[in-house]
Amino acid sequence: MSEDVRLVAWVRGRVQGVGFRWFTRAKALEIGGLSGFALNLDDGRVQVVAEGARDGCEGLLDWLQGDDTPGHVDGVTEIWDTPRGGYDGFAIR
Repeated sequence: MSEDVRLVAWVRGRVQGVGFRWFTRAKALEIGGLSGFALNLDDGRVQVVAEGARDGCEGLLDWLQGDDTPGHVDGVTEIWDTPRGGYDGFAIR
């Protein structure tokens, strides 16, 4: 069984106003077992926080870095941590 982790990712590019948060939530729900949120930041980036099994979080990160996202991703910066909990599902903020 995969260990539980916390992924925090900041996605740069044309990622606001294109449904990016909605599709991120849909992908997290498709992967299953992930909780967290996607949030538009004032500087134009989207912050994604996901907690759950490492393989699920890695799958979400792979999707964020891939070519199947809405808009255009120029890059993703991520950090890994221990889960903090407190999330009810995967939200759009």
